[in-house]
Amino acid sequence: MAVLIPCLNEEKTIGKVVRDFRSHLPEAEVYVFDNASVDRTVEKARQAGALVLSENRRGKGLVVQAMFQRVDADIYVLVDGDDTYPAEKARELVAPILSGEADKVVGSLLARGANSEFRYLNWFGNKIFLHLINSVFRTSLTDILSGFRAMNKSTVRGIPLFVRGFDIEAELVVKALQRGYRIVEIPVDLRPRPEGSYSKIRAFRDGWQILSTILSLMRDYKPFTFFGSIALPPLALGLILAIRILQAYPVTGLAHQLPTMILALGLLLAALISMGVGLVLHTVDRRFQEMEYYLKLLVR
Repeated sequence: MAVLIPCLNEEKTIGKVVRDFRSHLPEAEVYVFDNASVDRTVEKARQAGALVLSENRRGKGLVVQAMFQRVDADIYVLVDGDDTYPAEKARELVAPILSGEADKVVGSLLARGANSEFRYLNWFGNKIFLHLINSVFRTSLTDILSGFRAMNKSTVRGIPLFVRGFDIEAELVVKALQRGYRIVEIPVDLRPRPEGSYSKIRAFRDGWQILSTILSLMRDYKPFTFFGSIALPPLALGLILAIRILQAYPVTGLAHQLPTMILALGLLLAALISMGVGLVLHTVDRRFQEMEYYLKLLVR
């Protein structure tokens, strides 16, 4: 078992985080992946007993990719180094994986029973992203952006990761859902950062990045839903305009409003093209899923 802690300038908290997880998961090796910190993060982590590795390319997504590539374990516990997640929940987090109930367990900050302290903007953004993913993938998750989660080895090895920033959590969730991995959530409380510690997240910039990643993943893994949704507005408007023209025809015997006719036909054609693109990509995606399945069988 391995505890993986991505870290950037967390000298005030990293020592406590390492000691807490070593205490609650004594059988686990604790790794701190330093993301080019300029303070005493590395020194504090080593003093607390962590194995320290470096990833100089800035970005949480890049650090998580490096962790999964360089650390070999049966179970991976991923947690931020800011001391906002409770280490005493670590045993409960890995229990569903050890029992074979889950492939991935998320410490949900928004589940019933959790008492987390959120900034309103972060809470609101999380809710929007959550509703979008639950609607598209027909699931009932309560938190997709938690930085506290556990995964078994097959999940880590089976999910290709490409994003570079804080949208890594969204990519982990969407790709786990798309591949059919079993996800379980347990409620955890998010604590406020200690005094002198500051968040690296920028609400608007990172929120837009997370939304862009979710939409891109929808385009890649749910193409018919994605392009079908794009087709709905022009389809509805084109039908309304066409109906108005057809209603006037029995009275006058003429098809007036030539510009409106052209606009209606253009909108309907655009909608049909969008749906056609979605259908074709859906078929291609299904074939790739079959190919991925057979490749897994060959590897086994």
